Amino acid sequence: MISLLRNATWPLVARILLKTAGLFVLLNLLFAWAAPTEALGQLSLYNHLWPGRPRLPYGEDVQKSYNLSLYNIPAMFHSHELSRPKAEDEFRVIVMGDSATWGWFLQNEETLTGRLNRAGYTIAGQRLVFYNLGYPVMSLTKDLVLLDEAMHYAPDMILWPVTLESFARARQMTHPLLQNNLVRAQQCLPPALAPHPPQTNLYQRSIVGQRRKLANLIRLQTVGLAWAATGIDQAIPQEIPPRQTDLPADESWKELAAPTTLNSDLLALDVLAAGIARAGDIPVLVVNEPMFISNGQNSNRRYNSFYPRWAYDQYRTLLARTAQQQGWDYLDVWDSIPPQECTDTPVHLTPAGEQMLADLLGPALVQRAVAKHAVK
Repeated sequence: MISLLRNATWPLVARILLKTAGLFVLLNLLFAWAAPTEALGQLSLYNHLWPGRPRLPYGEDVQKSYNLSLYNIPAMFHSHELSRPKAEDEFRVIVMGDSATWGWFLQNEETLTGRLNRAGYTIAGQRLVFYNLGYPVMSLTKDLVLLDEAMHYAPDMILWPVTLESFARARQMTHPLLQNNLVRAQQCLPPALAPHPPQTNLYQRSIVGQRRKLANLIRLQTVGLAWAATGIDQAIPQEIPPRQTDLPADESWKELAAPTTLNSDLLALDVLAAGIARAGDIPVLVVNEPMFISNGQNSNRRYNSFYPRWAYDQYRTLLARTAQQQGWDYLDVWDSIPPQECTDTPVHLTPAGEQMLADLLGPALVQRAVAKHAVK
């Protein structure tokens, strides 16, 4: 080989480089035409070489958490334990939601789904098995897109915790997961709400244009070994920052600087309706999740750092009224957890708080599972 290179002439080198460049361009054009990035996400070592993850991959520090955020939804689901075959004695319950469901600053066994699974609920010889499909950052549209994918995994019931922050109309499409999946969002949302994805060019669809996404697919697989060995999928500090007790005097919420009347133009109730419609015959229990209620400075104006009282009170009334009108199965547990069991934000709970919530929701879910089983 060395001798061949020494004897190579410049025309030969030029021909080799030209053919290599041509092959590179051809491969990129074929990749751009086939657009296989999402399909490649279905190729996974999880649930095969190593176990499926109990929660969707999310994180930025691969060295500390053996996890990462990527926006290839098939890859996210194929890394999750939900994608393993459904057992014959399994009553499958998927749990949607935000970082509170995902389990911020909680080990997997300490999350809501972890607690519910440890309870060992059964009905008529079937085990209730709960799957954590929560994903950090609040947006009902984000939940809807993930729910749409989850419907391919034969759920028997859906638990959907929500909070006012999830309904903010102006923030529905800002989530990075949605910005990277605009076509999916367009397919899930009613036409009047659906985004219009921009056209992508050949470069953007090519291997070079998709190199970051392709690298993340590989990284998700390579960190699987370390995750399987350690179980570490988020870096939990020894000292968790406390939630804010003394609150500012202002009564603003999102883009609203002062109290106003909340309505469907400001709250994305139609997105929740689209999710329930997507579930079809699968029962959905919508839960207004618990939150921290401050008794500190300006607590007469605000419940917590997220919500002024005027906004949250209107939201609860509007959601309850809509649920009744639409016939949704709805449960409001907003004030069910003691304030001391909240951690860094108004909706993140301690392990003890998650246990309280699981003890509250578990019997309600069993009751609904029994009702569905009776219908079968």
